[in-house]
Amino acid sequence: MVRGYYAQIVAALRAGGCVYKRAGKGDHEIWYSPLTQRSFTLDKGSLSRHTANAVMKQAGIDKKF
Repeated sequence: MVRGYYAQIVAALRAGGCVYKRAGKGDHEIWYSPLTQRSFTLDKGSLSRHTANAVMKQAGIDKKF
């Protein structure tokens, strides 16, 4: 069983049109959202519901965990 929200976040990002740009430092990834026209970071070890919701907000996607 995979802990955390990473897989659910990635699925929601892809469904929302966001694209993976590149690897970041450590276990982070850089993604781009066409909705907000901004890049944002995603931690592969996202364990917190609050962090997952913050990523969705940065991406401009109306999804809550």
